[in-house]
Amino acid sequence: MKTRDKIIFASLELFNEHGERSITTNHIATHLGISPGNLYYHFRNKEDIINSIFSLYESHLESGFKLYDDEPITIELLMGYFDAMFYTLWEFRFMHANLADILSRDDALKKRYLHAQQQVLTRSSDVVRKLKKDGFLDIEDSKVTALADTLKMMVSFWISYQLTQSSTSTITKATLYDGLLRVLMIFKAYSTQTSVATFCRLEQHYLDIASQERHNAAQ
Repeated sequence: MKTRDKIIFASLELFNEHGERSITTNHIATHLGISPGNLYYHFRNKEDIINSIFSLYESHLESGFKLYDDEPITIELLMGYFDAMFYTLWEFRFMHANLADILSRDDALKKRYLHAQQQVLTRSSDVVRKLKKDGFLDIEDSKVTALADTLKMMVSFWISYQLTQSSTSTITKATLYDGLLRVLMIFKAYSTQTSVATFCRLEQHYLDIASQERHNAAQ
């Protein structure tokens, strides 16, 4: 791996583990065993590193929420969307935990974020509309975008919500699976007779995973 990429992934790891505000470029350089000068050869400052991490975030958003083709809707297909939600939240949890502050420091990054979120809303709306067309959701056409936006809001701010609701400062995988289960709760509310059993199976799948994550954390 090139030094630039090592810096990006090491920064992502440290930001997620300790919070972006508490990590400096010196911390990152020390973690990698390189000099600060070597780091500054590749990045001007920490904001420059965050922008590069955001490029990874954009890539995951684009690949994880594409409209499925005309194929049978299976639990595996739906699981792919929910797993993509989890992966994006977990891999970039530092950003969701401190989003307002990060965006307030960089106008260009905020514009990129807003553009990325608009694309997510468009793709999510397309998926919801397709699920309705295929008989998996019972929702009025006029409310499709509002539902997609509500789901996006829940996913985007689940981490910051959890951090304000308890004394803990640590986000666990189980916490994120709890968020996915809330999203599933909404999907179940709009399910049809054809789809309700699939959503119930999906719910049980993530309940089991969340339970296992709590068990692992307790050991």
